[in-house]
Amino acid sequence: MARRERVVRMSVEQPLWRALTAYRVLTMIYAVLLFVFGRDRYESPGVAIGFLAVMCLWTLVTLPKVANAASCTKRFLVADLAVALVGILLTPLADEQARTMDGPTLPSIWTAGAVLAYAIKGGWRWAGFASSLVAVANIIERGDPSRDTLHNVLLVWVASIAIGYVVEVARASERTLARALEIEAATRERERLARDIHDSVLQVLAMVQRRGTALGGEAAELGRMAGEQEVALRTLVAGGLTRTSYVSEDESEGAVVRVVEEPDDEAGPGAELDLRTLLLPRAGSRVTLSDPGTPVLLPPPAARELAAAVGAALDNVRVHAGEEANAWILVEDWGDEVIVTVRDDGPGIPEGRLAQAWGEGRLGVALSIRGRLRDLGGSAELISVPGQGTEVELKVPRAPRERRGKAGEK
Repeated sequence: MARRERVVRMSVEQPLWRALTAYRVLTMIYAVLLFVFGRDRYESPGVAIGFLAVMCLWTLVTLPKVANAASCTKRFLVADLAVALVGILLTPLADEQARTMDGPTLPSIWTAGAVLAYAIKGGWRWAGFASSLVAVANIIERGDPSRDTLHNVLLVWVASIAIGYVVEVARASERTLARALEIEAATRERERLARDIHDSVLQVLAMVQRRGTALGGEAAELGRMAGEQEVALRTLVAGGLTRTSYVSEDESEGAVVRVVEEPDDEAGPGAELDLRTLLLPRAGSRVTLSDPGTPVLLPPPAARELAAAVGAALDNVRVHAGEEANAWILVEDWGDEVIVTVRDDGPGIPEGRLAQAWGEGRLGVALSIRGRLRDLGGSAELISVPGQGTEVELKVPRAPRERRGKAGEK
């Protein structure tokens, strides 16, 4: 049985939630110890004991809430921050000297845990909101805040925002990594399917094409159709550009019709077309298309004219080299220009034949190919050796000729 690729996602923020859980428990114990060892200075220890009891119970009961992002709801965050703010504001009632002696608040550094939960859950904006409320509560509790109080408030504010920003960056990196892993897994699966299909279906279609051509008659037509389906299937397993919308049978002629999606002509200003989508329908049982794995973008007029020039070159192959001739289309993207080469294995063009065609008024190569490329600021070169086929090289620059001319005048 074939093994399927499986993408295992790893959460980069999960360790932060575990650290926050441990932080809340440790700071809860720390706040209790501060009260135990400094209980003599509290004028109203009952207020402190009551709040610390509630804080400890709340911390232990809500530990599952800070286990992950899904459990940490907005309602919990609001309630958790409210507990911290109430503890800060109750401090003067339990310890009247806290304002003058700049002592710790009842929740002490446990408050930072509530702010960090905002940072991990919602990023730096949520962290800034929560830390600002804590800062206001501390300033109100102190009345006349000292330099140490302002320093601590600013430290919590900056640290929480920084942690929130790091969390946002980590999440974006996690999404990018997950997408890359999915693409890698899909590519491996497609390669596996391609191998399986190549060992079975494609070989059968190729055999039907060869045997049908050899038998002739209706079998030859069946072989031709098998060849076309072989090309379509090869394109599909290789991650083709345009997909077959449907395959239907024309009842009147008994022919299989493949409908291929055309590029969107209603592109906005400045939009470009992928040349590969225009050339892919040219591929067939005797026309092989080799193109880059990335889009070959050109302005719509240039892309259509270049595709039309390729079509004219293929028409010349069929007319002059015969229906049995094979043709190859090679697309190259060099950044500043796009080069498309059309080559066939026909008998080639006899020397002087192009000049004779011009004199006879047969201007297919001159107008359909060279004329189109000249209008785009490009060029078309034709190389033909009798008995060795013909090669047409089409070059189109990225920038229109008019734009380059204006740039040169400045």
